Amino acid sequence: MPKRKKERKKERKKKSTGIATVNKQKSFFQVTAFCHENEHNYEAPNMQNKKCGKATWTVIFEDSVDKDPLRSLKPPESPPPPPSFKVVQRKQRVVCLILDVSTSMAGSRILQQQQAATHFLRHIIEDQARVGIAAFSTFASTLGPLTTIDSDTTKENLIKLLPKVADGSTNMCLGLSQGLQILREDNGDALGDEIIFLTDGQATDNIAGCVQSAVQSGAIIHTLAFSNSAAPELTEMANKTGGKFLSPNDKTTSNQLMDAFASLTLSTGDYTKEPVQLESVGARTSDWFNGTVSVDQTVGNKTSFVIIYEISFPSVYIQSPSGSVYTQTNMSHDVSQKTVTLNIPGTTEHGDWKYSIQTTILQALTLTVTSQAKQADVPPIIVKTHMNQQFSDGTKPMIVFAEVSQSYRPVINAEVWATLESETGSVQTLRLLDNGAGADAFQDDGIYSRYFINMVNGRSSLKVRVKNQDGHTRFAVLYIHGCVINVQLNHPKPFVFVEPLDVGNFTRTATGESFEVKLSGTALPNFPPNRITDLSAEIQEDTVLLSWTAPGEDLDQGTAKSYEIRWSFDLKMLRFNFSNGYSVNTAAVSPQEAGSVEQHSFNLNITIQNGTTLFFAVQSEDKQNAKSETSNIAQASKIFPGPKPQGISNPDMNFTGLVISLCVVTILIFIIFIFFMRDRTRQGKFIYIAHFIQNGNSKCFT
Repeated sequence: MPKRKKERKKERKKKSTGIATVNKQKSFFQVTAFCHENEHNYEAPNMQNKKCGKATWTVIFEDSVDKDPLRSLKPPESPPPPPSFKVVQRKQRVVCLILDVSTSMAGSRILQQQQAATHFLRHIIEDQARVGIAAFSTFASTLGPLTTIDSDTTKENLIKLLPKVADGSTNMCLGLSQGLQILREDNGDALGDEIIFLTDGQATDNIAGCVQSAVQSGAIIHTLAFSNSAAPELTEMANKTGGKFLSPNDKTTSNQLMDAFASLTLSTGDYTKEPVQLESVGARTSDWFNGTVSVDQTVGNKTSFVIIYEISFPSVYIQSPSGSVYTQTNMSHDVSQKTVTLNIPGTTEHGDWKYSIQTTILQALTLTVTSQAKQADVPPIIVKTHMNQQFSDGTKPMIVFAEVSQSYRPVINAEVWATLESETGSVQTLRLLDNGAGADAFQDDGIYSRYFINMVNGRSSLKVRVKNQDGHTRFAVLYIHGCVINVQLNHPKPFVFVEPLDVGNFTRTATGESFEVKLSGTALPNFPPNRITDLSAEIQEDTVLLSWTAPGEDLDQGTAKSYEIRWSFDLKMLRFNFSNGYSVNTAAVSPQEAGSVEQHSFNLNITIQNGTTLFFAVQSEDKQNAKSETSNIAQASKIFPGPKPQGISNPDMNFTGLVISLCVVTILIFIIFIFFMRDRTRQGKFIYIAHFIQNGNSKCFT
């Protein structure tokens, strides 16, 4: 190890005796204790005070999701054993599809299963992956052994093996056992391999008895519950093995099963080799089904348009940005699966692609568009979405997250919408925001968030749609807080640097894991307005200007009824006894819709002296008189500039005069030097002449 690195390591190991905010600064060598309320520095201008306003101990034991078990947690009798690590190299992906073909899958369900599995094999699974297929009902069977995906022909041969008939009972344990047997064909175990387990009903056998063996196999199990009556053990298997749990409904317009299969990619961090879903949409119509899909410059390889119809083959027209029109003659039509597919050869033209699908009878139509990275060294824009928890009893709100990025750079100012659909058909749409207010933790970090409060009993699915918002979308460069060895902080956070997103218009869709709600009561609680976390204050002469982001009637949705603003000379008094602060007249303040920028200026009934520091806080109230938590404490100081030193009326003029004076002095010195040198030269000549005359050499002169 180089000497300098050794010195750095030695310095980092020096014990730090300072107290720091662990929720704000992560770069500490060791943590010996958490601050309690009486130790916390409430005046520190950090994100913990802005977002939480509490000590770390309070956050952990009162506000975290683990607060209840933590209170009863007993310290271990002996130190835990040291962790052990096993370094392995990921092999090629190995997947087994275990498909339900019981009687309850008959009709449209078996067809949708066939369509979605075909899409997975044709457009989603990676090259060189190994895929096997098993089916189960009363018995279980192997439809296809592990096969390496090395060509389109191999894919089509696997597609031909997909089941088309449904009959019998639902013996899930037999299906799991058959799938694990297929996975063990290559190396004798299933460790790190994947199972995609799809079923639509309750198990005929005792699935609880085989869950443990499936978990212990080491396989990653993704479970797809294709109905609202699917066994609860499906969620357990996914959670315990690191798989995904998805509950797509069987509505022919939802396209949810296609989306579920499309989301089952195995990310290695190299997104240039993964498929990207640009669009997934459906409608029931007896006329035209029109829309636009934007293909940006980060994608364009292996682009496909897949149209699924319910009853009758429609007329399909797809127009490229340059005006070329693709019709049925350019597409492949699978009559048995009721799908029409357009595969764009080579690299797809970037820009807005328009689709027009016409049907003369009332039927369901869906469209799915996928593509891959255009260049091997330019990752595409990707979207990831999830809920903050997979289960809720309704006592606390849930939060929807969607992360939009390109090569780990946040994509900001995008238009992001989340659709949450329950198994009973209840659909809610939310606009997700990246404004640092409400459910969103940090502004312009590329993570868009919103509270989900209108929860209903049962399982629900999550789908997110993202598009470029009128060309305003940008990249952002995040600022990473840190410290140097002697625990001195970096410079203050600068403004977020943004740069143009020069990739053209883009669209993306993403599917998140399903979640379940079991309400503890008959009605949801009344959620108050969300806590304001971005209150800022400024003193302009004798006027105070406050700014903040408006909360909603219920958390970050709707419009609050009123605001209560108070101020104090004492921060802690305002923090712990808000009602004791001096009140500000807010009669003229009418709350705006959640997410809007609020501003309020007012004069205090005191004379603000030089050096005065004031603290301000806000609470909001809804129509049921429920009040929000007290906002972050904003502070403002009035500082007058000090008197100028006597004799200096204009610093700029004095500086100019000084420069001119120096130039004049320099010139004078130079002139004197020249004259001095000339005089010395003349004196030298006279001495030389006198010397010659003295030696009789006057003949040289006349």
